[in-house]
This record gives sequence, C-alpha cells and structure tokens, in this order.
Amino acid sequence: MATLPAPLEAAADLLIEQGRDIGRDLAERLVLTRDDELPQLIGLAHQVRVRWMGPAVEVESIISAKTGGCPEDCTFCSQSARYTTDVTRRPMLPTAQLVELARHTRALGSTEFCIVVAVRGPNHRLLEQVCEAARAIRAEVDIEVDASLGLLSDGQAEQLAAAGIHRYNHNLEAGPRFFPRICSTHTYADRLATCHRVIAAGLELCSGGIFGMGETWSDRLDLAFALRDLGTREIPCNFLDPRDGTPLGGETPLRPLDALRCTAMMRLINPRAVVRYAGGRELVLRDLQAYGMLAGANGLIVGNYLTTLGRSAELDLAMLADLGMPVAAGPLTGTRGLIATAPAVPLSSPHP
Repeated sequence: MATLPAPLEAAADLLIEQGRDIGRDLAERLVLTRDDELPQLIGLAHQVRVRWMGPAVEVESIISAKTGGCPEDCTFCSQSARYTTDVTRRPMLPTAQLVELARHTRALGSTEFCIVVAVRGPNHRLLEQVCEAARAIRAEVDIEVDASLGLLSDGQAEQLAAAGIHRYNHNLEAGPRFFPRICSTHTYADRLATCHRVIAAGLELCSGGIFGMGETWSDRLDLAFALRDLGTREIPCNFLDPRDGTPLGGETPLRPLDALRCTAMMRLINPRAVVRYAGGRELVLRDLQAYGMLAGANGLIVGNYLTTLGRSAELDLAMLADLGMPVAAGPLTGTRGLIATAPAVPLSSPHP
C-alpha cells in the first residue's frame, strides 16, 4: 500500500489520532498536494468529517425574501444597485408566503430554512418583518429558521434570537488581505463585528466565502483560519458563478479539482463545523458533485440560490442516497470530541 505524503501523514496523525488542530504551516504544505495525489487529500478530509461529525448530511434551503437594490458594491453580487444586471428588484415577501415556502422546504427533507434579504443591514421595520416570519414559521413548521440580513447593529442579534432564529449567516467572503479588492462600501472589520454580535447573542454563526474571485491559496487559508478563530458552526463553500454586469462577470470559473481542494482544506482546518456546499457547485463541479461530497462536506443547499438556479432537490437527495449518506434529522453538531490547538509539527521539505 502506498504511503501518504509527509504533510498528509502529519495531518492524519493530528486530526484523527490525536484530535488536534492543524496549524498554518502544515496547511500551507497540504495545499501543495499534486493533482495525482488529490484523492488522498480528499480521502483524509472525508475521514476527518466522519470522525468528528458523523456520516449525516445537513440539508438546507434558502429563499431570497427581498431581492435586489442592495447599496453595497460587492464585486461578485448581481443584487448590487451599482451594477446593471438581470436581477429584478422585489420587495419583502409576506409572512404567509414565507411560511408556505418553509413548509415546502421541510417536505423536501430540509431541516434548515434561511431567510435572506439584499440590504446593507436591516432597519427596524425589516427586522420586525423577519422576526414575525420566524415566529410564524416556528409555530407552524418543524424546521429551524436562519437569517441573513447583512450587517447588524447593537441589539439586533438579540432580537433575532428572541424570535427563534437558529443561525445567522454573515459570510466573511474572503480573507482580510483580499477583502478590500471585492468591496469598498464596508470593511472586513465591519463583517467581523457582526459575526461577534451574532455569537454574543447566543446564535450559531454561519459564515463562509466564495472561491474563484482571483484570490491566492494563501488568501483562501486566511479565510479558513479566520472562520476557525470565530468558532464558526456552519461554513458555506461558494464557488464564483460570474454574473454579467458585475466587475467579476468575466472571471473564468474555478477548476473543478481546485474546488475539491478548497472544500477539503476547509474541512481539515475546521473539523467540527458543518461545511456546506453552496452556490456555484453545479457550474464548477459539474459531474464531480458526488465526488465533492466525499471531500469533507457534510451540508448541502438544495434547490435554487438567491439569483442563480440550482438543480432539483430530488437529484441531490438521490445523490446522497447513492453515496450512503443519511439526511440529518436536525442540525449537526461536532460532539465527538474536542479539538485542541497543536504545537508546530516538524515536516519534511516542501512538496516539489
């Protein structure tokens, strides 16, 4: 049997045998894994996922409850009012419609339903609308309600928690060095502040990023470690689906093998989080979507995304059945052990 490359052996020893985190130095070696060794990296990520999170997959649906017209200038986003795109502005959906959408989502097998609005941050009226919808859904549908409303100010996370919101999504999108290249209307520090408010209010934090915006592997590691430092419970892995009219509309989609590498690295750096395949996977991974579920992911968004089409929930659920991966009956938590921070690990010379 072929032995693992030295960085993979070191990571396996730490994450599986010792139950300890990998450090930045080891992560930098792991991303150098050659394409012909990528199955070994992916296999390790899957082992770590099962070791710390079990075999189940958490299924979620998201709904664009208020679409378009966002004042921010995020270069990847077709909902920005600053760009000319094919997105049509739509007002906030009424509570009754959100309840019905949540009911339909639950019937498909999802355990999480996320209400997403395109704003810089919620004003008082919008926050009340979301809280009203959350209370109504919780009263009528057996499903967890999540929200993504942009930047939060003091006290708003507590209001969401009181209304029964389970997780709050606020993606860092990228690491701190790369972030200024994709947004100028708010800062990385602004995003971190909202994440800290979410955690302080007792909500679970859902935060991830987008791969394929022109960032380097070092930038991707910055993001992965920032998410670990926050104690992020759910990490959406999005892959850029270039939108006409946005500054990133002409970007070339990420290479499928690099998308798998991104997911595997996110798992290895964040062993006790729900790593969720999200937007762009259909475009980028194509026939490798099932293989991607073996790269450390244990969460899946089914159905459509905010402004792009996904594939049918039936196809995704059939994929999970074919892989022998049960759909989780509720939110997943990493309860199989505690991860401690490892000391520096001596490694052999970098991979050629």
